[in-house]
Parts: sequence; C-alpha cells; structure tokens
Amino acid sequence: MNKPVQVQTDTATPTDFTLPVEDGVPAGGLVSHLREHVSVPVAGLLWLGAATVSAAWPDQTGWSRTTLFAILQASVGIGLIGSALFLARRPVFKVISEYGLWFGALAVLITVWEILTAKTGILPLPFFPPPQSILEVYTDDVSRLLESIAHSMLLLLPGYLLGGLVGFTAGVSIGWSKAVHYWGYPILRFVGPLPATAWLPIAFFFFPSTFSAATFLIALSTAFPVAVLTSSGISTVTSAYYDIARTLGADTRFLITKVAIPAALPNVFVGLFMGLGSSFAVLIVAEMMGVKAGLGWYLQWAQGWAAYANLYGALIIMALLFSSLISLLFYVRDRMLVWQKGIVRW
Repeated sequence: MNKPVQVQTDTATPTDFTLPVEDGVPAGGLVSHLREHVSVPVAGLLWLGAATVSAAWPDQTGWSRTTLFAILQASVGIGLIGSALFLARRPVFKVISEYGLWFGALAVLITVWEILTAKTGILPLPFFPPPQSILEVYTDDVSRLLESIAHSMLLLLPGYLLGGLVGFTAGVSIGWSKAVHYWGYPILRFVGPLPATAWLPIAFFFFPSTFSAATFLIALSTAFPVAVLTSSGISTVTSAYYDIARTLGADTRFLITKVAIPAALPNVFVGLFMGLGSSFAVLIVAEMMGVKAGLGWYLQWAQGWAAYANLYGALIIMALLFSSLISLLFYVRDRMLVWQKGIVRW
C-alpha cells in the first residue's frame, strides 16, 4: 500500500530589507550618519577657531566690538559642542544636525570675511566693512533699527491685508459670475500687469499723506496676483461638486462658501505668496520715495552717509524679517490645507 506523499512547504520568514549594520553604522548611510553625528561638533570647533582668529589676530584698524564678536563666536561654538554632547538623544538635536554643515560653512565664511577686511584690509573700506562693524550697528543703533522695523510693519501689514481682501473678493466674483467676469476680467488684464511702483506719482498726488499712498501701492501689488489666481481657482472647480451639492439642496451662498472657495484655497495661497513678495519690493521703494521712517528709509539714509555697515545690517534684518513672514504664511497654509501639507514648501 502506497504511503501518501508529504509535501514540505517553505515557511521561511519574509526577507528583511533592513540595511546591514557595520560597526554601528548602517551600510550605505555613512554620509547621513556623519552629517547627523559629526557635523555639529565639527561646526562647533570651526566656530571656536573663528573666535581664536578674531581675538588673537590684531585688527589693522581698531574695531571696538572685536572682543564682543569673539565672545559671541565662542558662545556659538560651545553651544554646538554642548548640544552634541548633552542633546544627542533629544528631538531638538535632529533639527540642529540638519543644519550642521551650514553652521560649519557659516563659520568659515565669516572667518574669511574678517581676514579680508579687519585683519588684512584687502577689501577696502567703506564698501566692505568687517563683521565687527555690523555688530556695532546692532549694539549702537538698535533703537533706530527697531523704530524702522515697527514703521515698516505698520505700513506693510495694513496694505497687504487690504490688498489680499480686495483681491480675494474680486477673484471670487470674477470666477463665479459670468457678468462680473465679462466686465472685470479685461480691466484686471489691462491694469494688473502694471508695476505698482509706476503708480507712485498718481498715488502721491491723490492721497492726502505718504502713508496712505504707500498703503495703496502695497495693496495694489498684492491684489493683482490674489485676484488672478483666486478667479482661476474658482472657475476650474469640478462641476460635479456643484451638481452633488445642488442635489442635496444647496443654495448659491452654500455653493460659493462651502464648495467653490474651499476648492480654490490652494490657488488663493499661491496668490497670497506672490502678493507678499511683491509687497516687499513696493514697501522699500515707497519708503525710499516719501516715508520718513522704515527700513527703506534707513537704507536710503545709510547710503547717503556712505554707512555701508548700517546698510548691510539693515539688509540682514530685512532678509530675516521677510523670510519669517513668508514662513508664517506657509504655516497658516499648512494648517488650513492639511491634505496638501508638504506639497509646497518654504
């Protein structure tokens, strides 16, 4: 009598795709491992080296903030090394390590800058001031800089918010109503491409003050991209959304506020981003032309007195300030458009 054949099945475990580990370092991930664990302490050492150059190498011209500058450099270096020693297992260190290479490159760049200016004088004054002189601007002229920042924000924010509101309202109207589109879209195409700065003479003539004229110009530069992209977003909403909402009994107001506008929000935020960038340029030009305070006025004043250290110091503040405002806008966007978080990054 024949015995039944027993078939042995393979019960091997699924293949493990984890990278092999060699001496505690994942194979193929050596570069990322070095960047995460080595770049930060190396950057700290570079900052300490930069502090040594600042303190030990005499300046060709005596700069009053060289000692303070060396202390700040040493503090950054000690902070980076301390974070690598005591925060290596904390989530915050991951953020620091992502920019470890940048910290090191910045230390080298500042050292080269200082050597070419304060230490050797290869780059002549006043066009190439050393980093110590810019630090002196921040310590000695801080009140005027803070006043300029406050005036610029008081001018930028109302104009930008007003322009965003007008552009959003116009864009929704043009994108939704055929009658408004017929009359409004040609005007938008004709007037919108004109640079807002081209309206400077007219604005300063019709408005009672330079502040109101500058606010109008900022609003105008913001309204155009917001209106164009909002109307485009409204007009391209899938008609099936409207059909489903009408089947469920939705009226016109519901279709606009609950269907059209939410679907067009990605376009709206792109318009707000473009409008914010345009408003920065108009803000500086408007402050140079007639406003008696602000960052644009500060640049004009620094250039008139050949105070290039003040000029570069104001440019650094403007870069940090404007970049922070754009980051805030993207944060609001990611909070409102959760399903698109990470698609557009800043």
